[in-house]
Amino acid sequence: MYPFSIPYAAGTVATVKNGRLQYSDSCSAGPRLILRGGHVVDPKNGVDAEMDLAVLDGSIAEVSPAIRPEKGDRVVDCTGLLVFPGLMDMHLHLGDLFEVNINPIANAAADGVAFGFSPGAGNTFMAPALLGAEVDRGLPMNVGVYVGGAAVTGTSLSAQELIALFQGKLDADTASQKLTRSDITNTTAPLVMGIKEHSTHYIMTDEDIDLLFEVSSGAGLLLMSHTQDPTHITRMLRLSKGRPFHLGHANMVGCGSHMDAEEGMRLMLGAVDGKTVTAEFVSTTMRPSRGSRESIFMTPAAQQMAYDALAAGKVKVLVSDGQNNATMKGGGDTRDNLPAILELAQQGVLSLSDAVATMTSNVAQLFYQRTKNKWWTEKTGHLGVGALANIVTVDPQDKLCCHTIVGGEIVAFENRLVPRGMGAGGFVTSFGLLKRTGVGDMTLFRVQK
Repeated sequence: MYPFSIPYAAGTVATVKNGRLQYSDSCSAGPRLILRGGHVVDPKNGVDAEMDLAVLDGSIAEVSPAIRPEKGDRVVDCTGLLVFPGLMDMHLHLGDLFEVNINPIANAAADGVAFGFSPGAGNTFMAPALLGAEVDRGLPMNVGVYVGGAAVTGTSLSAQELIALFQGKLDADTASQKLTRSDITNTTAPLVMGIKEHSTHYIMTDEDIDLLFEVSSGAGLLLMSHTQDPTHITRMLRLSKGRPFHLGHANMVGCGSHMDAEEGMRLMLGAVDGKTVTAEFVSTTMRPSRGSRESIFMTPAAQQMAYDALAAGKVKVLVSDGQNNATMKGGGDTRDNLPAILELAQQGVLSLSDAVATMTSNVAQLFYQRTKNKWWTEKTGHLGVGALANIVTVDPQDKLCCHTIVGGEIVAFENRLVPRGMGAGGFVTSFGLLKRTGVGDMTLFRVQK
């Protein structure tokens, strides 16, 4: 009655035949993961075409118009999908302070974020150890953390000692006398992404802000400044004395909360030169809604000024600043990252390649400029052979993430986490990526030296 059948699982999944287990090597990860038939957009390498990708051992192994699968390969059909480097969200709040009832890391991974860097207002020198322990226990994305500016200026360490600390050169005795009495904190303190100065939560003296400039410049760290009050931008510019800093969610001046929105945008954009003073815009506020209902909105004129700044290349980075369902949230949400990228291209503000670059290669380039570490541009933000296999596939019709791949593992599929992907992420520092920090194991045993 039904003569036609499809032996889809035969030879692929485990079964029992004649009283014995039968299984295939493809039950494991397989030698390669192949993404076939998608439209690859890789800004750094100038790729904007239908291509196949092969992933092996956590890295991009091949990019070609056609890759022939071999026995044991896992093949993902990406026909009709866009394929981007995994998103790099350099301003993403990850469970700040006592935020325990939501899971912003899981949400971000399901939205295509492969790298998320957390600039929590209250981050102390303990933050790398605390977040590092969670990496050891298993996270579906690569995470990093900025230390709070008030924590940096609140120790007994001098500027030169702080620089030595972040460079991994400070001796243990000095750290224990002037930083903390916690050996774990002192050991992991150099693993930060940068420093976050937050004028809304901590109004610092000129002397303390000058110290942040001296330390971040000397140690090769990115200094992020909280931007919503335009007058604070003027203050930071005066105190910088030519030293670099980055304006966090800079287009929030366009909401008019502290100054006329258009006047604030003009002041902010006048400070940005793209080299010494860089800036980021929040993806949610770049969408037609101009913001989210539980946060703040840009005025139409201010949003147009932001579009013009993106089109001119004055501002080159988008962030989420999310998540919206968090208490200590920012002004946006990772759900808006991919739609904003696609809409910027559809509106003609940017080409699709340039729009993708705002959360991929441009972020990697910025961290390379600040850290002078080639790891950023060689291994992250692109899909060239040898790069880390962090990939997002996107359905252009619904503007949603279809697959998130971190370190060669599929961690999310159609906006849902894949449990197998827990543990695919690592801990990102200014020096590169750690798969484990060791902190998560210390609650279980002590290693005998």
